Amino acid sequence: MMEKHVYHNCVLVNEGTELRGYLVTAGEYILYTDTAEGWEDRLTALLAEPAIAATDCGGGLLMPGVIDTHVHFREPGMTDKADIASESRAALAGGVTSFFDMPNTRPATVTVADWQAKMERAAGTSAVNYAFFIGATSSNLDALLAADYTRVPGIKLFMGSSTGGMLVTGDDVLGPLFESAPAVIAIHAEDEATVAAARERLMAEYPEGIPLDLHPDVRPREACIAATRHAIALAERYGTRIHICHISTAEELRLIAEAKARGVRVTAETCPQYLLFDRTDLLTLGARVKCNPAVKDASDRIALIRALRPGGAIDTIATDHAPHLPAHKEGDALTAASGMPMVQFSLPAMLDLIDSDPEGEEALTPARVVELMCHAPARIFGVARRGFLRRGYFADLVLATRLPLPGHRVTDAEVVSKCGWTPLAGRSLGWRVETLAHTAKPLAFDPD
Repeated sequence: MMEKHVYHNCVLVNEGTELRGYLVTAGEYILYTDTAEGWEDRLTALLAEPAIAATDCGGGLLMPGVIDTHVHFREPGMTDKADIASESRAALAGGVTSFFDMPNTRPATVTVADWQAKMERAAGTSAVNYAFFIGATSSNLDALLAADYTRVPGIKLFMGSSTGGMLVTGDDVLGPLFESAPAVIAIHAEDEATVAAARERLMAEYPEGIPLDLHPDVRPREACIAATRHAIALAERYGTRIHICHISTAEELRLIAEAKARGVRVTAETCPQYLLFDRTDLLTLGARVKCNPAVKDASDRIALIRALRPGGAIDTIATDHAPHLPAHKEGDALTAASGMPMVQFSLPAMLDLIDSDPEGEEALTPARVVELMCHAPARIFGVARRGFLRRGYFADLVLATRLPLPGHRVTDAEVVSKCGWTPLAGRSLGWRVETLAHTAKPLAFDPD
């Protein structure tokens, strides 16, 4: 019989509730949780049992492990920047116990064989649970239809520039994809023609190099709005399930809210960088906060924070974790690499937003953070037996503890990612997170 392990002296954060109690595991699985009246007496009796293992959680928040549905771990082809081993360890350090990796590696993950090769790499190196998207191209619909979506989380579509020849435009290609997609389409929504026109205009205006702080003009908000509107229209026409990645503008929030009200099968993700930074930070932090889509105005950041509330347009938080070596982050708005490592600090950064009050209102609660980072990712993508504190689910368990003021000051020296830096360096975080239990398995999915 497997040894029981009890996690106690904690607040269980799960399915909209924050209740004192305890949780019991047996092997890799949750045996049960107990928050009902009289749990204290039952816990005392349980701890008196012989051969019981116990972890005192110190009064912290016990929650499911984070499911990050949007990471770029760079393997294969760019392992000088990162690899599955290094970045999954960074995830583990940040309470992220499951990840979905994006397909724009070298080679791109656009065939079942490419996907299988990544799975084999991860089986030997990943520190946490793993899954890999298969990417859409202009000519691989047959490969997308052949994928096993009980093991693949969905299809990644780039409606904007990407590596590996994965830009897909034109309704002659997009129409058949949206009509026949057997799984969620996760979309990078930036209109390529709009980006190209902005780039050409600014290159003419700044022949010596476009200043870094103009990156939000190189990849303007209009590109995001146009592509999101187009994706929603296609989803509405064909009844497709779509998930719009890294929302960065207030206008996209309105489009998504209106589409949901019409019954369009659309969900939306934003990332910590769009909640923590705006374009003014490019003046002080430089390329450390350069990403695609670009960070936008302060008003967008506030609108995104407000959209995290129940009933808001944002359904999930993911990181778009995209590490580059420091040398790659040098240059101007065109030449400095776009992307930042976020997976190690995403959960404490989101918990810090509990104390944020744009326009005098509380932005988040711990239960809402767990909904956005654990429950909703599991629900939207059909992740089997993860993302909740439920009987029979895998025991992916994370403890979050509030720190006394002034909190923990983040430094580059503590970064686990191979790139060795974080845009949060110098910022104080008010929470510490610790992964208490996890597995390192291929994720399984229950597609509808």
